Amino acid sequence: MFGAILGDIIGSAYEFDSHNCKSKDFPLFSRRSTFTDDTVMTLAVADALMKVSPEDDDDVIRAELVRSMQAIGRHYPYCGYGGRFIGWMFSDHPQPYNSCGNGSGMRVSSVGWFYNDLDTVLRMAKLTADVTHNHPEGIKGAQSIAAAIFLARTGKSKADIKAYVEQQFGYDLDRTCDEIRPTYHHVETCQKSVPEAIIAFLEGTDYEDVIRTAVSIGGDSDTIADMAGAIAEAFYGMPEELKQECRSRLPVELRDILERAEPRIIG
Repeated sequence: MFGAILGDIIGSAYEFDSHNCKSKDFPLFSRRSTFTDDTVMTLAVADALMKVSPEDDDDVIRAELVRSMQAIGRHYPYCGYGGRFIGWMFSDHPQPYNSCGNGSGMRVSSVGWFYNDLDTVLRMAKLTADVTHNHPEGIKGAQSIAAAIFLARTGKSKADIKAYVEQQFGYDLDRTCDEIRPTYHHVETCQKSVPEAIIAFLEGTDYEDVIRTAVSIGGDSDTIADMAGAIAEAFYGMPEELKQECRSRLPVELRDILERAEPRIIG
């Protein structure tokens, strides 16, 4: 989860940059580096999952996800949410709206850490998606990121992770970032950003290099760096100084959720 949140914070400064970065040579932090809706919803999902069990009925888990996402999101209403999600967040009767947006992938990282078998990871990832993003591509995006995190933290190689994601979800991971970068633009669907995030992870050499690679692709850089960073943390770990940087950039309420989750994400 640190990896996702810090990826969001670092990528936020470049999402609407005039040249959208397109380079790995950039300052990791600037005055524009801040958490966005990606971080808020990552922590809202984690907050909900710490209050339920996989043994609970799906409807119980969905209800807690909705409660937490609405309650915490309403405290931070100006963080860059999409229009339909804002409507959902403030609705008295929120319903899923068949989105295939990458919001399902950016908020799912706790699932990859909290559960110790892949079947449970896939089920819980689906539930975190389908309270809003119940389109098949939205669910697939969440499941692929959560599964990659789980596989990374349980010792699988990059080749293993790549093969699983390709076979299970059908993403094309044979492209390179050099091939993607020149024509890539801002797009917020899972199918056009989740595979790019996974490719950035596959190419990176450590946590920081993964983030730099993800941001260099351009487009929805905070979310791509969030998703790539989530997998990179599980695979490489993170330097303590970067974890501290992450903590220092969160308000007390969000930092408290991260601290409560931390014992479950040490590995």
